Amino acid sequence: QVQLVESGGGLVQAGGSLSLSCAASGRSFGNSAMGWFRQARGKEREFVAGIDWKSGRTDYADSVKGRFTISRDNLKNTVSLQMNSLKPEDTAVYYCAQSRYLYSTTFIGDYVYWGQGTQVTVSS
Repeated sequence: QVQLVESGGGLVQAGGSLSLSCAASGRSFGNSAMGWFRQARGKEREFVAGIDWKSGRTDYADSVKGRFTISRDNLKNTVSLQMNSLKPEDTAVYYCAQSRYLYSTTFIGDYVYWGQGTQVTVSS
């Protein structure tokens, strides 16, 4: 079993920055791609960013490309999401997730373990 715990959410003004962190425990962390998803109120959960297990290759949703950066530390079993130039439309609950595969994908069904989520609110 894998436990994922997110931290770092909060309230920020538009144009500001936040950094999210996800700590993993349990099953080996370094053998899986990791991803960040978000779910705004009344909307479906959507892919935000993903990172491969070893190469560090990254994927981003078009809506966050150039503003968000995903990174991971396989020794510390952590994955982070640096969010800059935040917009009100970035407001959502952000979830960390571990994939069943080595390489990141945007498909939510490829992710088998999920954190409890952390709220990010961007005020205008």
